[in-house]
Amino acid sequence: AHFGFSQCKKLLKRAEDGFFAVALHHLLEAIFAEARGADLAAQIADHELRSAAVGAENGFDVFTGLISVNELDGRNVKTFLIDLSGLTPAASRHGAAHRRGALDAAAYRERMRQEIARVIRLQDELGLDVLVHGEPERNDMVQYFGEQLAGVAVTELGWVQSYGTRYVRPPIIFGDVSRPAPMTVEGLTYAQSLTERPVKGMLTGPVTMLKWSFERDDQPRSATAFQLALAIRDELADLEAAGIGVIQVDEPALREALPLRGDRRRAYLDWAVEAFRLATAGVRDETQVHTHMCYSEFGEILPAIDGLDADVTSIEAARSRMELVRDLEQAGYGREIGLGVYDIHSPRVPPPDEMATLLEEALEAVGPARLWVNPDCGLKTRDYPEVLASLRNMVAAARSVRDGLAAGDPGP
Repeated sequence: AHFGFSQCKKLLKRAEDGFFAVALHHLLEAIFAEARGADLAAQIADHELRSAAVGAENGFDVFTGLISVNELDGRNVKTFLIDLSGLTPAASRHGAAHRRGALDAAAYRERMRQEIARVIRLQDELGLDVLVHGEPERNDMVQYFGEQLAGVAVTELGWVQSYGTRYVRPPIIFGDVSRPAPMTVEGLTYAQSLTERPVKGMLTGPVTMLKWSFERDDQPRSATAFQLALAIRDELADLEAAGIGVIQVDEPALREALPLRGDRRRAYLDWAVEAFRLATAGVRDETQVHTHMCYSEFGEILPAIDGLDADVTSIEAARSRMELVRDLEQAGYGREIGLGVYDIHSPRVPPPDEMATLLEEALEAVGPARLWVNPDCGLKTRDYPEVLASLRNMVAAARSVRDGLAAGDPGP
């Protein structure tokens, strides 16, 4: 049973027939449940919290989304911004209690609002300019949306290893995808009501939704991606209508899904870029669209990233020590970009001078008007004290480099 569960996603991906894939999935669930005993469901419900973060019992939280420091210099030129994302473990505990029936709908909604208020207050106190609501209601960046889309199913026990000790329940796309109702508007509009600073919407893009789900095989992958894109497009429209002026559509799987065979890559990138643009092109020009991509070699797909037409793209760069900077210089990339200065898969909190040095390297290729400052990826693997310390250091690094630019000093 352990082997079957840990290999579930690989087996399902190899399945030729869609019906067989679903049947195999249910069979593995039954075997696993039989092996673990009758109390498995309650254990699994609690597992989301236990796998989310260490230290939640001590009140440690990690909040999610893209958090930005956007200050203007004397010439009104935008300079540095800070980006991070991750889960809120305490809120995950509330979600598990709600699914077990230990927390009714009204109490659960109030707990979510409390978490959102706490995160907004923290960001205001830190002096950040573009805030996030913290995503306390979300169990996973793909599963959360899959649970709310028509044509998509999510299992109760179908856990698949993501990395390390992190497990997810990938959705199963079995039919035509559509969005019956808004998915994120309530939490974001509540968050926006708590601050005068802009709060950014956070969505998962169509390519990542497709890649990290068990997809249907009775139509081209591009067709399913376009259906997902239309559902996400509806959400962007509702967020914009509700007054959310900055919206991020994450596509961490864009490079991951690139075919190994070179002769298949152009066709994939064509429909992948088209799906993203289908999802995001309906908003007004003044609505700022962001995207984010995780660890990968991006040099060979920079033209496709540019083709997404996102206003801002945040990408891992700290772990590679700004290796991407050379690719940006060669490609003449002209859009705003956030190059990570903090390796979030390490518990180490980088000091301000180290991050300032990385920023100086990034400035060689990007320039202060287009550069954002952010961690490499989401923060759900980190404890609250690490997050706060890192945020303060990133803000200090950005201010240090900004002050140096204003004084005409090229060094950090």
